[in-house]
Amino acid sequence: MPVEGVHRPAWAEISRSALAHNIAVVRELLGPTQVCAVVKANGYGHGAVLAAHAMIEGGADSLAVAIIDEGIELRAAGISESILLLSEIPAETIAAALEARLTLTVGSREGARAAARVSTELGARHKVHLKIDTGMLRQGVTPREALEVARILDDCAALELEGIFTHFSVADGESDEDRAFTARQIELFDRVRLELRANGIEPPLVHLANSAGVMGHPSSHATLARPGLVLYGYLPSPWLGEILSQHGSVLRPALSLRAQVVATRRAEYGDRPSYGRRREIEVPSTIATVPFGYADGYPRRLFEAGAQVLINAKRYPLAGMVTMDQLLINCGDDEIRVGDDVVLLGTSGNESITAEDWAAWGTTVTWEILCGIGARVPRVLVE
Repeated sequence: MPVEGVHRPAWAEISRSALAHNIAVVRELLGPTQVCAVVKANGYGHGAVLAAHAMIEGGADSLAVAIIDEGIELRAAGISESILLLSEIPAETIAAALEARLTLTVGSREGARAAARVSTELGARHKVHLKIDTGMLRQGVTPREALEVARILDDCAALELEGIFTHFSVADGESDEDRAFTARQIELFDRVRLELRANGIEPPLVHLANSAGVMGHPSSHATLARPGLVLYGYLPSPWLGEILSQHGSVLRPALSLRAQVVATRRAEYGDRPSYGRRREIEVPSTIATVPFGYADGYPRRLFEAGAQVLINAKRYPLAGMVTMDQLLINCGDDEIRVGDDVVLLGTSGNESITAEDWAAWGTTVTWEILCGIGARVPRVLVE
């Protein structure tokens, strides 16, 4: 297990009230549709166990993860609610998943036969969801295969075909082309669902909507939705903010990254701090050292992009290249002391830096920023 840096003044704060607020926003959009909170990838960087407990307490009906080990971790932490594995798993790992009371996803004929065989060998009755590939081209049975595979699952006395679902690829897209493709995915999925119903197969849990589907495609809400990013306080795409505005709602980012200054140095004109000596000091300045680096999830590319941090509620630029464990900050002539508060993500006074800012600086997506926060950064639950 990775070591958490609990003796280092750098940590992540996760707001329980923000998570509960975001779930309430989603529930308002969904109406009676159940909420399956996605907590894969260490709870989108927020800490899987911490986030999962907070999601359930905040009103989520169930949880979803990407890999078996994530589900086993949640079970070991005392979580008893339903946990869905979002992808089909290798046949040799099915027994471990079922013993942990995880709900399987099947996305192939072979996977269906394996699930039926292993569940029969184990005895009892185990829940499974069938995944339909409507255009993502990643996992899932094709619409033409769906009935055949559903029958394999439905005919197995040791399996309960509890759900059927698909996954959107461009539901966050604003263009006419993206909207048309999402509509096509919904249409294909509905055809499959109706075909199964006509053959006496009608799973109670039907789900298509990810975060973007929840916000921008009401026809995808069905009986269950699988929001992820939106629950952590971020929009999949800016245009979806208009939907929230129409409902008088806003999201609240649940995570902040905080630290303290651990050292200061005085740099003179012409000095070039950090590895590579990439940036010259133009006027005599105080350089503050912050104990957070790329090993903790602060991308090196943010230096060249002009990233900033907040110290004592004021913005300051990086003075040199991001290192593995530390940042060097150019504080100009301001008086900075060891122990002063630093905010890397979050709010200080009237200033804020968001994961969306990091993503823009790093020319990437918000998901990557959040999921990239290192395991050695302690996560602390706050109200």
